[in-house]
Amino acid sequence: MRVLAIQVEPVTSPGALSVIYAALDELARRYGPGADAEHLELEEMTPPHGLFVVARDDGHVAGGVGVRTILAPERHVGEVKRLWVRPDLRRAGVGARLMDAVVDGARELGFLDLYLETGFRQPEAIAFYPRIGWEPVTALPEGAHSYPGAHRFHLAL
Repeated sequence: MRVLAIQVEPVTSPGALSVIYAALDELARRYGPGADAEHLELEEMTPPHGLFVVARDDGHVAGGVGVRTILAPERHVGEVKRLWVRPDLRRAGVGARLMDAVVDGARELGFLDLYLETGFRQPEAIAFYPRIGWEPVTALPEGAHSYPGAHRFHLAL
């Protein structure tokens, strides 16, 4: 029987970095080189400003997701970044479990609102987020970086 373990790991751990690079590789394949023009600082996804969650299937990296503070810390607003699930495990509930874990972790860090963006070449993500309770919104909060043409979602904690 397969065992899926999900836990917070340092964003600089080999498991977390493999997820981040796999997600960047997939973005480049879908949108072209340089698709993610915003430079994401890894330390943004370290407590108390954020965290990174890794899923392992029988010990092997299965996926991951992070959250980071956006805007002034006293506003308690976070952005979910880099949800990625290994292709052979997609549509098996791994993404939903990862999102539950990152939301729980964000809540523990004191976030009150979470946002995320996904692109038009990710139709499975566009359909996925509303299914797990995220509300489509037209914009991120004032002052937050946003990609033109992105699909945006919000979750109140």
